[in-house]
Amino acid sequence: MMNALERRSTFALSSIFALRMLGLFMIIPVFSVAGQQYTHATPMLIGLAVGVYGLTQAILQIPFSLIADRYSRKPLIVIGLLMFALGGAVAAMSESIYGVIIGRAIAGGGAVSAVVMALLADVTREEQRSKAMAMMGMSIGLSFVVAFSLGPWLTSLVGISGLFWVTTIMGLVAISMLTLVPKVTRHH
Repeated sequence: MMNALERRSTFALSSIFALRMLGLFMIIPVFSVAGQQYTHATPMLIGLAVGVYGLTQAILQIPFSLIADRYSRKPLIVIGLLMFALGGAVAAMSESIYGVIIGRAIAGGGAVSAVVMALLADVTREEQRSKAMAMMGMSIGLSFVVAFSLGPWLTSLVGISGLFWVTTIMGLVAISMLTLVPKVTRHH
């Protein structure tokens, strides 16, 4: 059975994942239509604005992971979440599709998924790790379901720019969740 520290850490790290994914997934069902309002928007550029997040994340995931193996994971997670929040802010303030593409690329540059999972492995005992990883997976699945319902509703209230501001706020809230995770001493 997971101890209190493991439960708290798993909750916090799963929340970080879920908040990032919620922001990411809320954009997907609405951007193909809402993205047409931007200057210079074309179907290809709208698709690029959606996909560039994943592209930059894929490119930077391994470098972030390698750095996390050498240095403390928490500051790297903070840097990644700040990049995510900054990218959301850039996209929110953009009037051109090119600004949104740049914002989404910056947000994807905060590629901390592997670092968060590594920190989760650091704060759980080996016999409890599969439970912790399962909880993280459930948080991602739940954020996907919630986002596809919440995204269109929120967009109708605050517009696409407001939706990007919501993702920025979620990135900043995710940083606060790190306070629930204890300092870890890793043995190499």
